[in-house]
Amino acid sequence: MTTNPKSPTAYVVIPARLGSTRLAEKMLLAETGRTLIEHTYDAAQGARRPAGVVVATDSPSIFAVIERAGGRAMLTSHQCASGTDRVAEVAAALPEADILVNLQGDEPEMAASAVDQVVELLEAQPAANMATLATPLRGANQLANPACVKVVFDDLGRAMYFSRSPIPFVREPEEFDLQANPPLFYQHLGIYAYRREFLLELAQWPPSSIEQAEKLEQLRVLERGHAIAVGVTDHSSSGIDTADDYAAFVARHRCAA
Repeated sequence: MTTNPKSPTAYVVIPARLGSTRLAEKMLLAETGRTLIEHTYDAAQGARRPAGVVVATDSPSIFAVIERAGGRAMLTSHQCASGTDRVAEVAAALPEADILVNLQGDEPEMAASAVDQVVELLEAQPAANMATLATPLRGANQLANPACVKVVFDDLGRAMYFSRSPIPFVREPEEFDLQANPPLFYQHLGIYAYRREFLLELAQWPPSSIEQAEKLEQLRVLERGHAIAVGVTDHSSSGIDTADDYAAFVARHRCAA
């Protein structure tokens, strides 16, 4: 008798610290009638593949908001230097998890299908320990915006580099078209999936030099020689970093209501 292999168990972990620098206490902003972190939690709850969703936070206030909403939260150490460290701390307490999805707390418009897609990338690629998503980048303003992270990847869908600069650099700008197919430019989306043991190892590595220059944690993985699988989606979402970003989100939410 043959048996089917057990599907990996996945959890979404949403790192959410209170002390954001560019937009104070943004996770608790609630002009829509619900806090930003609740919107992100709801988005993650729509995914089919994960077994559960956990908010990882250093804030008793954020913890209380999620608990009151009927969600699951875990208080993590104030010593966590990054969202990845918070996700790893939760992973250490979830031995049943095979895959951890890191969804940033300021991504309330991330599609549930994107969460499922990044889990499926790791399921389909047993040799990969980490995966993420990208979407075609069509706007000149976004291409030039350092807050919009760009990614280039090879023909096998493995990341070559992430940058806040426009990559690839176009030497003859009159020869490229932002609307070309296949696209030349891709925006990196703020979502990752890790195999649990790899994540726990990653959290022990010191920050790398390129990571510190770009302020992009995923570069630590590339500098260590590990592959990151990149999936492409047509769904585009952007994190909320500024008051203008939040105002635009509130306006979109009200239009959709």
